[in-house]
Amino acid sequence: MTVYFTSDTHYGHHRVIEYSKRPFTSIEAMNEAMVDRWNAVVKPGDLVYHLGDFALCNVEQAVAIARRLRGQKYLIFGNHDKRLRKDLTFIGAWIWAKDLTQIQVGDQKITLCHYAMRTWASSHHGAWQLYGHSHGSLPENPRAKSTDVGVDCWSYAPVSYEALSEVMSKRTYEPVDHHEPE
Repeated sequence: MTVYFTSDTHYGHHRVIEYSKRPFTSIEAMNEAMVDRWNAVVKPGDLVYHLGDFALCNVEQAVAIARRLRGQKYLIFGNHDKRLRKDLTFIGAWIWAKDLTQIQVGDQKITLCHYAMRTWASSHHGAWQLYGHSHGSLPENPRAKSTDVGVDCWSYAPVSYEALSEVMSKRTYEPVDHHEPE
């Protein structure tokens, strides 16, 4: 079983191709390419944490897309998920859906939020923070164990825990508040 993370798929969002300079000729081509890329890496038993802004289309289309995606899927709500978060059919396509949570993969604690943070639970003890929202526009901080897992940063597919471990292994945490690492 592999653990994956992703964000900001924006299925059905007609303006995201222009806004994020995505290499697709139409929204339909983008939707199909991202479903194909998801399913090319994710196997049925894998875990996938989607960190928000799943879709900007009607609920029926969003549910249909979610059901086509492989893996055991968990959702962190993003700012564009306002309509979807109110629909029980959409929520039912996920194992759970929350605004913010902390998970653990092996010994690694990870805070999941749609938005980037400067400090988070257990950051002083090596916990990571994964986020989306910014579509790769925030500069990466080599002194923070955080990174953008949005599709615009990872070839329009979920990124594995192992790939993120490689990224984080090159970073040295430096506190930005009054806490010191123990």
